Parts: sequence; structure tokens; C-alpha cells
Amino acid sequence: MTSEPTLKIILEAALLTAQRPLPLEHLSALFPEDQQPSRTQLKNALHELEWDCHERGMELVEVASGYRFQAKSELTPWIKRLWMKRPPRYSQALLETLAIIAYRQPITRSEIEAIRGVSVSSAILKTLADYQWIRILAYKDAPGKPALYGTTKGFLDHFSLKHLSDLPPLAELQNLQELSDDLFDSIDEESNNAELFDSEEDND
Repeated sequence: MTSEPTLKIILEAALLTAQRPLPLEHLSALFPEDQQPSRTQLKNALHELEWDCHERGMELVEVASGYRFQAKSELTPWIKRLWMKRPPRYSQALLETLAIIAYRQPITRSEIEAIRGVSVSSAILKTLADYQWIRILAYKDAPGKPALYGTTKGFLDHFSLKHLSDLPPLAELQNLQELSDDLFDSIDEESNNAELFDSEEDND
């Protein structure tokens, strides 16, 4: 007779089949109300799963939206060959705009332009919003009520960050080029199916 699966095995199956990170609340909801494990039990089981991955090609990580399995970053040179398309090439303007928003949020479009020294394309802001990496947080109490932009949980998830505090310290970066390079070093291989951004133009 088949024995009941352990908590760890159930969590592993759920995380492997999920299409998104799963928070503790969702993992707990896998069980009937009268059998739901405590947060401590869930975290202990997740810690065991994390340990089990030490000799495997994947790792269990906690990002802003919850827990997920992902390929280990050191395996990228091999994993990337699964995709026919080359990795996306983001324009310098897009990288700088996202980096400025990430570090200076909440921030208006005109404030971004003041930092960059050039106008910010509406297409860039739309692209970042379509990727669900930025959103309008509020509207500034100033003439014209300009939008205040900030990053999203989707931004944190995509770059394997749990909190904004996990970003590299701004004081350690010498310029925007280094900032954007450092920020985008961790682009995961899921982006290989994304649209390429090769244009160097930064105009509406």
C-alpha cells in the first residue's frame, strides 16, 4: 500500500508545476483547513528542499512573490542553448531608465530626464510597464499631477530579488553604465523568449 507523501514532497511537486512563485499562504492552502501545516513546518520543509538542491542543477529561492525553483546561475552557459533565440539586448536608454526608477523611486518622468540628461521615450516607459517591471505608484502634488513611477514585485521576481534592499549599493557603483550592467547581470533565461530591444533611439 502506498504511503502518504511527506510535506516536503508535496511542496516540491507544487513548486515544480507552478507557473509562478508561491507564497507560504498558497502553499498552506494546498491542504484541507484542518490539516494545514504551520508556517514553521512549511519553512522547515522548504529549508530541507533547499538543502536537497545543493548537488542538483536547480535551486530553491525566495523572491518577492514567494518561493520557486530555478536553474543555478552557474549553469547558464549550457541552459541558454535550449533557446533558439539569442538573449534579449536591451537598449542603454531602457537599462538606464529602469535602473534610475529602481534606485530613486518614487520618481517622475521629468526627474528621470533630469538625471539622464535626455528625454525619456514614452515607448520605453510603456515597455517597462508591459513587462510589469514598473507601475504608477501615485501622482505628485505638483502642477500637472505627474505620475510617480516605481518598480513592482514582477521586477523583483524577474531579477531574483526578495527586497529592493537586495540591489547592489548605489555608493559602490561609479556610473549609470556600471549600475545598469550590474543590475542586469542576473537576467534569467526566461527572457530568451522576450522581444529584442536593439534600437539605440530614445525618442517618441
